[in-house]
Amino acid sequence: MAAAADTALTPETGPAPARRGGVTLPAREGRVIWLLLGAAFVAILNETTMGVAIPHLIKDLSITALQAQWLTTGFMLTMAVVIPVTGFLLQRFTTRSVFVAAMSLFSAGTLIALLSPGFSMLVVARVVQASGTAIMMPLLMTTLMTVVPAAQRGRMMGRVSIVISLAPAIGPTLSGLLLDNLSWRWIFGIVLPIALIALGVGARWVHNLGETTVAPIDVLSVVLSAFGFGGVVFGLSQIGEVAQTSGGSGDLAVLTLSVSLGVGVVALGLFGWRQVALQRRDDALLDLRVFRSANFSLSMAQMALMSVAFFGALTVLPLYLQNVVHADATETGLVLLPGSLAMGLAGPPIGRVYDRYGTRVLLIPGAIITSAILWMFTAVGADSSVWFIAILQTVLALGLALSFTPLFTASLASLQPRFYSYGSAVLGTVQQVAGAAGIALMITVFSAVSASAGGTPAEAGAAGARAAFLIAAIASLPLIVGAVVIRKPADEVGEPTR
Repeated sequence: MAAAADTALTPETGPAPARRGGVTLPAREGRVIWLLLGAAFVAILNETTMGVAIPHLIKDLSITALQAQWLTTGFMLTMAVVIPVTGFLLQRFTTRSVFVAAMSLFSAGTLIALLSPGFSMLVVARVVQASGTAIMMPLLMTTLMTVVPAAQRGRMMGRVSIVISLAPAIGPTLSGLLLDNLSWRWIFGIVLPIALIALGVGARWVHNLGETTVAPIDVLSVVLSAFGFGGVVFGLSQIGEVAQTSGGSGDLAVLTLSVSLGVGVVALGLFGWRQVALQRRDDALLDLRVFRSANFSLSMAQMALMSVAFFGALTVLPLYLQNVVHADATETGLVLLPGSLAMGLAGPPIGRVYDRYGTRVLLIPGAIITSAILWMFTAVGADSSVWFIAILQTVLALGLALSFTPLFTASLASLQPRFYSYGSAVLGTVQQVAGAAGIALMITVFSAVSASAGGTPAEAGAAGARAAFLIAAIASLPLIVGAVVIRKPADEVGEPTR
């Protein structure tokens, strides 16, 4: 079936296939993928500039660390609400219309952020940006799985990682330079013209891939999805408020946390029940039959654990570097630079290894390296060398690179082509919800332990960082077990998902 799908997507007449880094694609399809990669680069560049900027925004906007968390948690909450809908959107609308909508939202949000007069409007801008980003990433993954032959997907994913890793490599360093020399507004001022160029070029050159459906959207599913995923992520974000408040305000924070998580869990249960009913006639907003593939389900569990550890640790690290080690914003960005570059450069060989040997040869060492480095982070202190932290971060990035490419490829390749869009939506949703959980949990631990620890402010901050990294290290241990059981599907579509 996969071979037939690939053949059907190749025009009988048209430009000759283009060979890009060992992956053969028709020229038009190759151009669309690289345009989508360019748009993804802009979105990720925007996101990776924010981590380094948080300490500056806390001072410039006179906000607390827990308030500043909303600039990342609010972004991820919006992603968690919008991404489940993208499975339907990619089925219903053309590639071009979805691309234009996503980049228009992202560009509008960036403009609002650039002109924002204060913290509240900046949060609104981040929500608008996230609405576009949430659509873009599933669109990229679904398009790639649709047009790239099954036997070459690992190599293409490897090349995708080069482009996507450039943004995390450039973002923190660029952010540091701008923050040390100009204003935080320039973070958005640099991104905006790039986003507008991507929007203009894409509107002209992106064409539709695959077929669209005419199924009506189920409004009840959209509402349940918003309350479900949004309630869970919002509830997780309130953990920090509970830890930092007491008395009447503390009771209110506990009530807000309980109600949010309760509403979220109930709404998610109803959302799942609704999708099971609708998918019997192929009208589901998010088709849950993707979970009938055991390999896909295991991959999503692995991805959830990695996201908890990765997003949480990546959020705590800049706070540790700037508040404890007293590195400036530029130095913080440079600490993150080698790891991002290493992840990108490792992408192509990792993709080739996946295509030839499968998942275990990559996932097992990747999980071991990731867990080992996170445990080493639990020993950092106020006097730890910036160079030592940079080395740990670089090795951690290599461990993650060994894991992400095979997980992305193996999970989606386990599905039939008609489920790619839903699989991409589930993958993105798992990343965002688990990432929000990791950020909320580790920022809370970092703040609570730092506030209660004795000694100098640097020593207290170091204790908070060690406690937060301990959470990430514990979460990483099951990754080693998962690495053993996840497999590479056959080049044809894996087990049927009926």
